[in-house]
Amino acid sequence: MSIALLKLVRYQNLLLIIATQYLIKYALFESFGIAVTLSDFSFFLLCFSTVCIAAAGNIINDVYDVETDRINKTKKQIVGTTISVKAAQTGYMILTIIGVGIGFYLSNLIGKPGFSAIFIIISALLYLYATYLKQLLIIGNLIISSLVAMVIIIVGLFDLFPAITSANQLTQSIMFSILLDYALFAFLLNWLREMVKDQIDITGDYNTGRNSLPIAIGAERANKVIFLVGIIPLTLVIFYIYDYLFENLYSVLYALLFVVAPMLYFLINLISAKTKAQYSNLSALLKIIMVFGLLSIGLFQFILI
Repeated sequence: MSIALLKLVRYQNLLLIIATQYLIKYALFESFGIAVTLSDFSFFLLCFSTVCIAAAGNIINDVYDVETDRINKTKKQIVGTTISVKAAQTGYMILTIIGVGIGFYLSNLIGKPGFSAIFIIISALLYLYATYLKQLLIIGNLIISSLVAMVIIIVGLFDLFPAITSANQLTQSIMFSILLDYALFAFLLNWLREMVKDQIDITGDYNTGRNSLPIAIGAERANKVIFLVGIIPLTLVIFYIYDYLFENLYSVLYALLFVVAPMLYFLINLISAKTKAQYSNLSALLKIIMVFGLLSIGLFQFILI
């Protein structure tokens, strides 16, 4: 039961959220002596709130995917087998209340009560994604990818933004621009992965009346669209290496070995991908690329100092 629960909330993704946010706080902000707002405990609460809301989103997504998962994930289905739908719904409610409640507390703590709306909107979008938005062509993928990017942006909104003064405005804006760069990277990689997952789930989606890119235009044409979108993050990373990392050999090697090379491998193999196993491997590769890309946040202290 405990293992099933960990799988249900996608514990690997939650660990990546924690690692990313803590790297931003302690490997990026602290390394450069950036003015911040949240204490260690308050930052822990922000991270915990993010994790709770993300976990709740994963649960409600599986609740409304029961019929589809019977086709797409016969051996991996959790809700409706190991964990009942009612128990999953209860878990979703508890995690959402905790996440939004902490968000409300933190928003008032930093003197920005309006920021509590961020947590409410994110939770609402995750619910709408599970119940309706995922059925809309492209829109569902873009929404969920935007929420992935918010994992990074929310740290800047709660830790950087309230600490801005006329004296540190330039430094704070540079840090925020770095966060936005990583948020864009996370958005694009997750969008690619969502489209690849649509290729994996095409049978179940079709049989349950859902629409997706491969259903709408065919798997072969969908591959071409994914390929074109995949060129965007690859180009941006190469530009980033040339513009910011060129003088740091180890950072260049890291980016080339763990981001650029795997992205090229992904694009090359995508062209001929046809089977579920091939798409599953490509999806796993994108996740690995995202992990290494986000972990590179810890390199900035060696690049800029």
